[in-house]
Amino acid sequence: MAELIRDTVAGHLVRLLTRGKYLQYAEEKDPSLWKQYLSEEKTMRMARHGHPGQISHEEPSPSSEESSRTRRGSDNQQTNQATGHPIDPEKGRDMNVVDWFDEHDPENPMNWSTAKKVLVTFEICFLTWSVYIGSAIYSAGTETIVKDFGVSQVKATLGLTLFVAGYGVGPMLWAPMSEIPMIGRNPVYIGTLVVFVIFQVPTALATNFAMLLCFRFLTGFIGSPVLAVGGASIGDMFAPNKRAYGIGIWGIAAVCGPVLGPLVGGFAAQAKGWSWTIWELMWLSGFCLVVLIFFLPETSSANILYRRSRRLRKLTGIDNLKSEAEIEGEKMTLKDVALIAIVRPITLNFQEPMVFLLNLYIALIYGLLYIWFESFPIVFTGIYKFNLGEEGLAFVGILIGAVIVIPPFFYYLYRYVEPQFNDRGELKPEIRLQPAFVGGFFIPICLFWFGWSARPSIHWIMPIIGSSYFAIGTFLLFNSVLNYLGDAYPEYAASVLAGNDFMRSSFGAGFPLFATAMYKNLGVGWASSLLGFLAIVFIPIPFVLYRYGEKLRKVSKHARKDF
Repeated sequence: MAELIRDTVAGHLVRLLTRGKYLQYAEEKDPSLWKQYLSEEKTMRMARHGHPGQISHEEPSPSSEESSRTRRGSDNQQTNQATGHPIDPEKGRDMNVVDWFDEHDPENPMNWSTAKKVLVTFEICFLTWSVYIGSAIYSAGTETIVKDFGVSQVKATLGLTLFVAGYGVGPMLWAPMSEIPMIGRNPVYIGTLVVFVIFQVPTALATNFAMLLCFRFLTGFIGSPVLAVGGASIGDMFAPNKRAYGIGIWGIAAVCGPVLGPLVGGFAAQAKGWSWTIWELMWLSGFCLVVLIFFLPETSSANILYRRSRRLRKLTGIDNLKSEAEIEGEKMTLKDVALIAIVRPITLNFQEPMVFLLNLYIALIYGLLYIWFESFPIVFTGIYKFNLGEEGLAFVGILIGAVIVIPPFFYYLYRYVEPQFNDRGELKPEIRLQPAFVGGFFIPICLFWFGWSARPSIHWIMPIIGSSYFAIGTFLLFNSVLNYLGDAYPEYAASVLAGNDFMRSSFGAGFPLFATAMYKNLGVGWASSLLGFLAIVFIPIPFVLYRYGEKLRKVSKHARKDF
C-alpha cells in the first residue's frame, strides 16, 4: 500500500510535509545504492557520442583489455568519474544516465503487480467516465433550458456540442504536456480535474444562456486530458501483446459516459430542472478527484526516472545525474512543443492516407453516435410516451451491447492475436484491423433496425435491442483503429491519436445541430436509414488498408517500415 500511495498526489504531499521522512524510496533508505541506477551503456554513449540513444553504425564495443585501458584514459583525457569511460573531446558529454536498475525494477510501471495495474486501469476508466458523461448528461435538461432561457431546441443543443468541441481541442495542449518528463501525467490529470469540478458551479448557476455556453466549452476543454492521454497511461503499464485488453476496458468506460448520461440526468432534470444535471456532474467528478488524489500513482516512466534522477542528485551532490528523457527534453524549445502539439497532428492527419481514412471513419461513427442520440427523445418520448427519466433507461441497451462484446473480443485476442507477436513483442500493424471487418457491419444493422422498428405498432423493446448493435460495432472499430495507429506510427502515436480525437470531436460537435430537423423532416425510419447508408460507404476502408497498408507504410515518411 505504501508503494501505491507514495507516487500519488497525497503521497507527494506527505513527503513534502515530513521532508521525506515517510514513504521513502529505496535509495533514500540506503544512499549507497545510487550506482545501481546508472546505465553504463547509455553513459558510455554519452561519453562517446553525446547522445544516450543507439547510434546507427555505432563502433563495436571494445574488447575487455581495450575497455580496461580506455577507461583509464590518457593522462590529459577527461573520463567519467562514475564509470571511468573516456569522454570524446569533440562529441562526448560527461553525463551519468539514470535508468531502471534492471528489467525487473519494481518502480517500472511495466513491472507492477497485476492487482496494481487493474486498480490504476479502473481509476483511468472512472476518470474517463466521469468526464465523458458530462456531454450527454446535459442533454437530459435541454427541455428546461429551452423554457428557462427562451431559446430554440437547436440553440439549446449548443451546450452539448460546445462541450464536445472543447474536449476535441483540449488534448492538443494537454497530451503533449503529459509527455514532458518534468510534468508527467498526474499533474495534468489532477490539475485539470480540480478546475473541471470548480467550473461546474458557475455552469449550474449561469444567469444567461451565453454564460452557460461559455462554461460548457471551458469545462469540456479543461476536462479533456484523459480522453487522449488515458490510452497512453494504459500503454505505460501493459506490454504490446496485452495492451489491447486494457484499451478495450477503457473503451467501455468511454461508451458508458454518453450512454449513462441521460439515465443519470433524466430523473434529476425531470424533478429539478437542467441545473441539477450539472450538480450531479460536479458530485461525480468531485468524488473521482478525491479517489485519484489518494490512489492514482504516476505511470509515465519518463517522469518516474526524472524524479529518481532528481533525488539522486540531492542525495549524492552529483549534478550530472540525469535521465535519458531529461537529457532529450533539454534540447526542446517552445517551437518544438508547438510543432508537436498543433502542427504535427494536423499534418499527419492530412498527409498520411492511412491516418486520414481511419480518422475520417472514426469521426463519422462518432458523429453518427451523437446525431443518433438526438433521435431518442423523438422515438421514446414522442412515439412510446416515455417520461424524461424513463427515456434515459432506453440507453441501457447500448451499454448491454458493449458488455456482451468483451468476452468474445478478449478470446479473439488471446487465441489468435497474441500468438502472432514476435520475440520482441511486435506485431504486424494490419492484423489489428481484423475486428473492424466485423464491426463495420454492425453500425448500419443497428441504424436500420432502430429506424424501422420504432413505431407504435412494435413494442419499445425492439429499438432498444437494435441499439445494442451500435455499441458492438463502435467497440470493435475503435479498438482496431486506435491500436493500429499506435502500432503503425509508434514514434508519432501521441500526435496521431490527438489528431484522431480532434477530428472525431469535430464531427461529434457538429452533427447534433441538424439532428432534430433531419428526423422530423425525413421521419425516424428514413433518417436512420440515411445514416445507415452513409455507414455502409465506409465499410471497405479497413479491408483496403489491410490489403495495401503495408505498401503504404513502406512509402510513408512517418510510419514504421521494419515489417
